[in-house]
Amino acid sequence: MPLLAAALPATAQNPLLPGIGATDRRVVVDASHAPWNSLVKVQSNLGARCTGVLVAPRRVVTAAHCLLNRAQRFLPASSLHVLFGYERGEYRQHRAVAALETGGPYDKERRLDGLVGDWAVLTLDGDAPEGMPPLPLARVPPDAGTPLMLGGYSQDRAHLVTADTACAARGINDTDRGPLLVHDCDGTRGVSGAALLVRTPSGDRGGDRGGDGAGEGWAVAGIAVAAVSGPNPRNIAVPSAAFVAAVEGNTPSLR
Repeated sequence: MPLLAAALPATAQNPLLPGIGATDRRVVVDASHAPWNSLVKVQSNLGARCTGVLVAPRRVVTAAHCLLNRAQRFLPASSLHVLFGYERGEYRQHRAVAALETGGPYDKERRLDGLVGDWAVLTLDGDAPEGMPPLPLARVPPDAGTPLMLGGYSQDRAHLVTADTACAARGINDTDRGPLLVHDCDGTRGVSGAALLVRTPSGDRGGDRGGDGAGEGWAVAGIAVAAVSGPNPRNIAVPSAAFVAAVEGNTPSLR
């Protein structure tokens, strides 16, 4: 996950784990239970590793910056891999990537307007395994104060899914290229591309809001793309509205 030191109000730096506040709220969650069983590990032949989320039987969304080579050019789809049910070095199933589409020009300087295009839709070479359902996309960003969750394969716990299950949306940051979603969920490098999860109206069932995030009724409000260092981080996600057309196949053909 890119580090943003000056995009939002400056705070004390934490170069080791950007995006984690003074009190780390992350807990290990069961990757076999919903909604965490919809998360995947995205890897490249160059060794890059990020988190992604299944949003259609053959579509995964992740952060575009995870797919760049050392020359800051996008890797070919053939060099990308998606692991389902990854935990402690084992995984349930592997899928190759047949095609990818990105959000357009990506600003390697990490300026806020460049982050709006920091998404990628991966088309897989086969359907996801049974029992790993796609999550729906929220068409409208959540209001400030809306409860959220964020989980993924963090660099410091790369073989388990850890999640912040007690965070919230903090508002919208408008840029020349479109809106970005600001949130206070703890997440650091490796969680790039992970789903920022919000309850759907039909899924808000009170008792299902337990600490492990078990239960149906979750939607993808956006994907995590940047972390701001400091004791009270305000991290950044691309809202799902930015890539919903690509997921649904309403954009030009994938490359």
